[in-house]
Amino acid sequence: MAFDGLVTRAVVEECHAALASGRISRIYQPSDTDIVLQIRANGKNKRLLLSANLTFPRIHLTTEEFTNPLEPPMFCMLLRKHCDGAIIESFEQPGLERVIHMNLRARDELGDWKQRKIIIEIMGRHSNIILLDVERNMILDGIHHVTPGMSSHRVVLPGRPYIEPPEQGKLNPLTSSKEDFIRSFDYNAGRLDRQIVDRFSGISPLVSREIIHRAGVSSRDSLWKAFEQLINQAKHHEYHPEIVLTKNRTSFSITRLSHLGESDIQSFESISECLEAFFAGRAERDSVRQKAADLFRFVSNELDKNRKKMVKLEDTRKQADEADRYRLYGELLTAHMHELKPGDKTANVINYYEEDTPPLTIPLDSLQTPAENAQAYFKRYNKAKNSIQAVEHQMNLAEQEIEYFDSIAQQLENASLDDIEEIREELMEGGYLRSRGRKQSRRKKPAKPTLEKYISSDGIEILVGKNNRQNDYLTNRLARSTDTWLHTKDLPGSHVVIRADEFSEQTLLEAATLAAYFSKARGSTQIPVDYTFVRHVRKPSGAKPGYVIYDNQKTIYVTGEATLTPERNSK
Repeated sequence: MAFDGLVTRAVVEECHAALASGRISRIYQPSDTDIVLQIRANGKNKRLLLSANLTFPRIHLTTEEFTNPLEPPMFCMLLRKHCDGAIIESFEQPGLERVIHMNLRARDELGDWKQRKIIIEIMGRHSNIILLDVERNMILDGIHHVTPGMSSHRVVLPGRPYIEPPEQGKLNPLTSSKEDFIRSFDYNAGRLDRQIVDRFSGISPLVSREIIHRAGVSSRDSLWKAFEQLINQAKHHEYHPEIVLTKNRTSFSITRLSHLGESDIQSFESISECLEAFFAGRAERDSVRQKAADLFRFVSNELDKNRKKMVKLEDTRKQADEADRYRLYGELLTAHMHELKPGDKTANVINYYEEDTPPLTIPLDSLQTPAENAQAYFKRYNKAKNSIQAVEHQMNLAEQEIEYFDSIAQQLENASLDDIEEIREELMEGGYLRSRGRKQSRRKKPAKPTLEKYISSDGIEILVGKNNRQNDYLTNRLARSTDTWLHTKDLPGSHVVIRADEFSEQTLLEAATLAAYFSKARGSTQIPVDYTFVRHVRKPSGAKPGYVIYDNQKTIYVTGEATLTPERNSK
């Protein structure tokens, strides 16, 4: 279900009840699209997440811990200037639009009370968070700027007047009568659920299908009763937040979705708990994709470039493989020199190097003497022979590059936001990426990479490296020689280490499953995973980050679906 007007209404009611008269004590901006407000209300500290994420925009109370940048972004600094210590007066929703007005009372630089407003617009790719000077109806700033070149009707820039999002000309279901409802339908115009979405604001396709399902026979009276029942629940703030898991999708709702049939249903006491559970991980994965988009393109281009290079080098090697033929021509011409005449275009000779001594025709350059033709073939032989070594060296380098960028591509698929930065730094250190003209990051690099830590069903610690920097640290520095090391066989993937001298087959299976899950073969079956003692794993001198060789290994076959969840981050 989309974050529609009914969900927005539920969130507004919950936030107003929990936060009205509360004081904003801290303001953070953990990402380019998200704001977190810490609010002291009713004797408790609470956190409110405002997100203008272009894929997963939302607002709800949260218990999640966020990692904040050392230097707050400009929009965060502006919010702190105008809203730090502000009193929350109310939360409002215009009609059933996906817009929330957070009304504040804050002191200015002179200590005078001023009206401020934070407007959260949950409108897909047009979502925004806007700080407004209420008295002048002037935009102080927005988390996303909208320039005149992007929209001539509605500009979001500091100093511009605030203009409400354009109305869609739909009826408000909260104030619509039975006559309004019945008149809005054309029973000969196609699907009724689509007509409900097109004619009434705040109702998503999922809710409209639920109304049609509850109505049963789609008569005017049955449709109205089903519609009225659901809308009355919203009017009186009677919500039943739940997440519904079906075979094809996962949906969240503020009402029972009976049309989905027998499904896996998770019920929640509050809409915020429901939203937090639904969006858990989704928004971060989307942020990772956005942050890593340039890295994905770069890695893809490098892989394409090196694969094309391998094709060309293979063609060159095939040509160089003809070196022995040039040597044969030169030697046969030398042996038959007395039979050749200047100006000949071919030489018909006997090939003494084969058992049957068959005749052989050798092309000649008529402008050269027979001796010069023989020398020319010897030169081509030497050139081809020397080029074979150079070509094989270049092919070896290209294969290493392909293997390296294959591993980077796999790591990007499983990366968190912190992992992305480590991968970017690795590529910069390797000379693949430029620093884009900016100074090195001012944030201190952690002394030790952060590893993913799991606990097996037997209580054994299992560590996973999710990028090359973590893999190198885990395998070459942290792991003991008697620990067991695992990696997918002949596939890019993470280094996994079982931190124990003795463990059960179940622990080995769980560790191997993690190695398969954090590999290119994720989701497949019968994935081969090699395991050996750490003392049998070594990094060749001059090898690329994350590259090791190993021996004395055994192989286990597993499915690429992880059964363990990370306990906590480990160093």
